[in-house]
Amino acid sequence: MVKVRRLYLGDKEPTQPHIRAFVERAVTFTTCGDCHGARLNEAALSARIDGRNIAECSAMQISDLAEFVRGVDDPSVAPLVGNLRDLLASLVEIGLGYLSLDRESATLSGGEAQRVKMVRHLGSSLTDVTYVFDEPTVGLHPHDIARMNALLLRLRDKGNTVLVVEHKPETIAIADHVVDLGPGAGPDGGRVCHVGDVAGLRRSGTLTGRHLDHRVRLREHVRRPTGHLPIRGADLHNLRDVDVDVPLGVLTAVTGVAGSGKSSLIHGSLPRREGVVVVDQSAIRGSRRSNPATYTGLLDPIRAAFARANKVKPALFSANSEGACPGCKGIGLVYTDLAMTAGVASVCEQCEGRRFTPEVLAYTLRGKNISEVLAMSVTEARDFFPSGAARSVLDRLADVGLSYLSLGQPLTTLSGGERQRLKLAIHMGDRANTYVLDEPTTGLHLADVDNLLALLDRLVDAGNTVVVIEHHQAVMAHADWIIDLGPGAGHDGGRVVFTGTPADLVARGDTLTATHLREYVAR
Repeated sequence: MVKVRRLYLGDKEPTQPHIRAFVERAVTFTTCGDCHGARLNEAALSARIDGRNIAECSAMQISDLAEFVRGVDDPSVAPLVGNLRDLLASLVEIGLGYLSLDRESATLSGGEAQRVKMVRHLGSSLTDVTYVFDEPTVGLHPHDIARMNALLLRLRDKGNTVLVVEHKPETIAIADHVVDLGPGAGPDGGRVCHVGDVAGLRRSGTLTGRHLDHRVRLREHVRRPTGHLPIRGADLHNLRDVDVDVPLGVLTAVTGVAGSGKSSLIHGSLPRREGVVVVDQSAIRGSRRSNPATYTGLLDPIRAAFARANKVKPALFSANSEGACPGCKGIGLVYTDLAMTAGVASVCEQCEGRRFTPEVLAYTLRGKNISEVLAMSVTEARDFFPSGAARSVLDRLADVGLSYLSLGQPLTTLSGGERQRLKLAIHMGDRANTYVLDEPTTGLHLADVDNLLALLDRLVDAGNTVVVIEHHQAVMAHADWIIDLGPGAGHDGGRVVFTGTPADLVARGDTLTATHLREYVAR
């Protein structure tokens, strides 16, 4: 089914309403009547071990499958079963025991996909290998971060080099060597500020060093709810007929270990309701031409300003219209398809990556042409546009921590956390009642978390409700209300194990979240 969708319909859902309506009428996907979704023929499905065929084993939760495989003791398959036991044990140890082997790869989160790749190398006999991990703690509860750290150390102790790009202090703390870049972001960064051990980083006075032991305190006075948003009988995925009330007019953190049912509860229940805006990390629909300026609508007032200053048409200043370079069609790059190998992107020789014709680049606004403006960071653009519609959009981008982004940076280069904050910047201009954010701290430096909390406070103080699915203890401590799911992941989760204020969770909670939040605020 996935292959048919990719080959004939494309990976992306049609954006034009009439095409989407046609696809819905003309195409129907249904479970195969012969194999019932198992994707194997009758001969393969007839083979069984202890009464289970391969499809049934693949559909089991990995933690259950690991226990099932431990019961297979036939000497003829002992070496194969031994390797399988180790692999399944690694998946459980890395915090993925709640998945099943038949789960489609496309449905995994970025953090889950990275951990699956990591498991492939844990059983490898190779040494002197350099592994590079980009924020391996994404999507992990503090309980799971401790297990991730242990796995990183195991890879190192096997004789390998492990490079980790990371913000979490728990992972920074286990490093043998730290390279801290800064001092700021974008044009204000790009320099090495500290090289050495963690103790030296603490003494260095850099932004990271100053915030390494920074802790957000519990609120002294929590906001009072103005009402409640009821969720009744939620049973999506592993949820067990959950009933819970989400308070209105406050900041609510939905917590729990990875796979406990947080996203199933919130995304499965709230988005259908009026006045609810969901801001997630999913890919932004668009082409190679899309960038923050086009996605936020910022390009419209910029084009209008250039047109007024030069007394020409605004269409000239669009890389999708009359002003586009004919060589690269306004992309700035020329893509060469190399058939069986990966394609190559090269800078357009005609425009040298500036995307516009020489005639358009001759028009300027306060000494800058359109290409130079699009190359500005949000911070630089705020100085260039001190007022008006453009400044309003730029201020929102700065508020969500995207000051370092350049206006013309392709959206395809943004991380999941950056995409989410970009969407939030857009929705902040809307009239909404309830904002739902899914792990907004992803990709944020320790210092930027404080800025995010201030932004969430401004949203709530403006009369909105903010619901945040989050693992970061700083967000938990700063929240007015906590809904904690668990107690474990997969079929060991799916229940609400605590509701109340963060102070109540610290004082009397007995969940994994309570344990780690208690340790966090006590430091």
